[in-house]
Amino acid sequence: MPFTPVSQHIILELTALVGKDAVFTDEENLLKYSKDETEDLSFFPEVVLKPKTTEEISAVLKYCNEHHIAVTPRGGGTGLSGGALPVHGGVVLSLEKLNKIIEIDERNLQATVEPGVITEVFMNAVADKGLLYPVDPSSKGSCFIGGNMAHGSGGPRVVKYGTIREYVLNFEMVLANGEIIWTGANTLKYASGYNLTQLMIGSEGTLGIITKIVLKLIPQPLHNILLLGSFPTNEIACEAVSAIFRAGITPSALEFMERKGVEWVVENDGINFNLNPQAQAFLMIEVDGANMDMLFNDCEIINGVLEQYQCLEVLFADTATQKEELWKMRRTMAVSVKSNSVYKEEDTVVPRAELPKLINGIKEIGFRYGFDSVCYGHAGDGNLHVNIIKGNMSDYDWTHKLKDGIKEIFELTVKLGGTISGEHGIGLVQKEYMPIKYSEIHLNLMRGIKQVFDPNGILNPDKIF
Repeated sequence: MPFTPVSQHIILELTALVGKDAVFTDEENLLKYSKDETEDLSFFPEVVLKPKTTEEISAVLKYCNEHHIAVTPRGGGTGLSGGALPVHGGVVLSLEKLNKIIEIDERNLQATVEPGVITEVFMNAVADKGLLYPVDPSSKGSCFIGGNMAHGSGGPRVVKYGTIREYVLNFEMVLANGEIIWTGANTLKYASGYNLTQLMIGSEGTLGIITKIVLKLIPQPLHNILLLGSFPTNEIACEAVSAIFRAGITPSALEFMERKGVEWVVENDGINFNLNPQAQAFLMIEVDGANMDMLFNDCEIINGVLEQYQCLEVLFADTATQKEELWKMRRTMAVSVKSNSVYKEEDTVVPRAELPKLINGIKEIGFRYGFDSVCYGHAGDGNLHVNIIKGNMSDYDWTHKLKDGIKEIFELTVKLGGTISGEHGIGLVQKEYMPIKYSEIHLNLMRGIKQVFDPNGILNPDKIF
């Protein structure tokens, strides 16, 4: 059944629900909300709504459900899978006005926030109280907590602290028909029927709209040490990753960076970093905790492991400025890669001991198809971001053959025990690869869940499946 076009009459009725100041149909806004960070894709909405309350969202969804109007929820627009693109036009429902930190409960180590709160703003607010919210994607300065939930976001510190799934206790959501529910309880344990809270995390706006979130917090570690190891090959660097864990150390972050990515960051962002001419890959390793003596002991063990894996040199970040420079190098890598070449980014994840086979396979597939790649990512949890670079590939091959190469990368990932996205989500651009990982039985179970929550299919249509 086709969706109902948004007529002037519908816009007037939506305006009555949310107010004139929350309705946008001008060209500038329609263009802005037609894109996210996914390549060059663009789909124009017919109207952009920026409600300010749960009740307004409820009224909008009830109306759109009754009139079969497509609704695309949107957070900060930093997604890499096309999850916020309004492929059927209709309504873009922006959560940017729901941006309040409602409460930070220091006694229970919890906080209640709205979905439009910028992740880094929240991290800083709880840090001021000696607390830690460790979910920190590279886009933390602009992405929203609601969007992080919708995509199951992680970031560098997943390896020790876990993804956002470990920190969402409960939340308020609006269903497709406008009904409002809380999904769980503000408790650390939950064994009371199906866990709707966990079901919603990673559902990419296809099952409901998140309007309030209760998050778990933990005490802020008192100290951290950051070091950078350089290696002669990608494979050797990746082999060292699982060896660190087998030595009894769980770092708070363990990041992999390929040389080309570091070169581009140094060139584009003016970071002062002398590259060892023999170094082809780098591991950035952070440990944190309450006792510096224990952290130094951890570093000695890590250093011993790195020596066993032909580490060329180990640099210790001695000051806060040096630490910030190293983290900047890692966090800006995606932007630097994008600014240098036509690219396509994939988000693979495997058991960490399989990383050497994964990166070798990616390079071999690229050689056969004619594309280059720059790889980096959260090696400590097996999550490798693969930036496919056009290089010398012809325009025709880039358009017509690249998908076959990407398919082979995902087939290798699944063969190694992994899956086709660790934290970016499926959205629009990855959905064609879902059958590589999932059988039709599995996909039909997911479609059945979608049908229960959104029988008219108005919420973020044509995503995931």
